[in-house]
Amino acid sequence: MIEAVLFDMDDTLLSLNLTAFLSRYVNGVSGLLARASGKPRVNIMSAYARAWLAAEGEKRRDHLTNAQLINSIIYKQTKIPLDDPVIADMISYYEENYVPHLGGGMVRAEPKNGAHEAVQAVYDLGLTCALATNPVVSAACDRARMGWAGFVESDFALVSCAENSTRTKPWAGYYEEFCGKLGLSPSECLMVGNDAKRDFAHPDCGLRTIYIGHARPSRAIWSGHMEDLAEALPRIIDEANA
Repeated sequence: MIEAVLFDMDDTLLSLNLTAFLSRYVNGVSGLLARASGKPRVNIMSAYARAWLAAEGEKRRDHLTNAQLINSIIYKQTKIPLDDPVIADMISYYEENYVPHLGGGMVRAEPKNGAHEAVQAVYDLGLTCALATNPVVSAACDRARMGWAGFVESDFALVSCAENSTRTKPWAGYYEEFCGKLGLSPSECLMVGNDAKRDFAHPDCGLRTIYIGHARPSRAIWSGHMEDLAEALPRIIDEANA
């Protein structure tokens, strides 16, 4: 039986240029770290790119959270300890006070049509609703993007982030870990997302995916537009439970 619906965020609940957002974020935080450490900004930006690639690696065997792994790689590359309390406080201040203002211009952040209705439909069906966004950035960055979409953290039973996840999409380990924190198996959850690669678990772990977008992935149990999901969701759930 389906007990929960997991939503992706970027280009699912929130319309935005994710590449532009990540570029702005890294540029800003790297500038702060460069001034604090005397290291070249370009080197710090490169370290972030390497760290994110490592966090998303298929062959990971470590037991670190994504945040711990990212911090360790940036330290190896730059000798800047992101977990040092003074540096951590500086980054936290930046993320809480500046990142929420990065949604304009080329980032083009705005709520996705139909997103609030879809989330409400999950609650109307008596199901758990969670936010399974790719966890390579902090909870503070997640909260900023939720705000652009018109949501708050309490709208979801669980939100994945770099601090609370040890793997990333599309790996089954990420989905198994996330669902497990809800007290559920992947087969008891439906994933809603726009990415034909990341929002489908690999390898298959029993999680079924609703695809939002113009494509028609063969693995999707339903494909369509977000503005149509709320109306379609009761039937999708019934068919999944059949």
